Amino acid sequence: MKRPIIYHIPVCPFSQRVEILLDLKGLGDAVDYHVVDITRPRPAWLLEKSRGTTALPILETEDGRILKESLVIMRYVEERFATPRIARSDPFERAVERLVMSREGPFGMAGYRFVMNRDRARTAELRDALLAEYAWLDDALRHHNPDGTWLFDRFGLAELVYTPLMMRFWFLEYYEDFTLPDGLGFARVRRWQEACRAHPAAQQVGFERIVKLYYDYAVGAGNGALPEGRARSSFVFDPDWPARPMPPRDKYDRIAGDAELGLV
Repeated sequence: MKRPIIYHIPVCPFSQRVEILLDLKGLGDAVDYHVVDITRPRPAWLLEKSRGTTALPILETEDGRILKESLVIMRYVEERFATPRIARSDPFERAVERLVMSREGPFGMAGYRFVMNRDRARTAELRDALLAEYAWLDDALRHHNPDGTWLFDRFGLAELVYTPLMMRFWFLEYYEDFTLPDGLGFARVRRWQEACRAHPAAQQVGFERIVKLYYDYAVGAGNGALPEGRARSSFVFDPDWPARPMPPRDKYDRIAGDAELGLV
């Protein structure tokens, strides 16, 4: 019987969400993964499946039907494979879970705008915008589970949605020296973030890989686009990331060349 196929980018946070969910449900080996090279135009056969859109991941079911958008795919997987349940079963807790998840878009955008900025005059503004998102999360976590680690009693759907984004924000620690401030206003969300990043089901990527592959984002070029003066994207598969040096951190002063980044 044909197996489901996930078309994805391994380092993409939205693809990682689906991988984590499948792992938590014991389905990691029940699907085939097709890696897409984002440094090249999407092939015609994939655009046909996606009806012209380029965002990943994409799920192709056993009978050839297509689902797009990570949150939609996650809901399909959660409902089709009911056990073990990852979403909350209590209606009130499920509503709270959805509320917390509703902020994942602004949270992710705040982090990506921050890393892609190359105007020093805007750094404080963008840092504050991201801290405001963390502060909202800290307040929610303190309200619903002040002494715990997770939003409720275990790693659940809210954690699954945020974990890949918080892992990508390692690029902010590296390129922007960003850390959560000390003090009660961020202590709870710091505990949550550290636990999420360390969860066994979320180890598809690590700090070094994210920092190296996302260098182009740090100099303002995303989704496989080429920064000025470069011939190769930091997202290329070859040379693979373990063979490359750590990128320079001076993102505001210059754009490193292909050779300095170990891309040739």
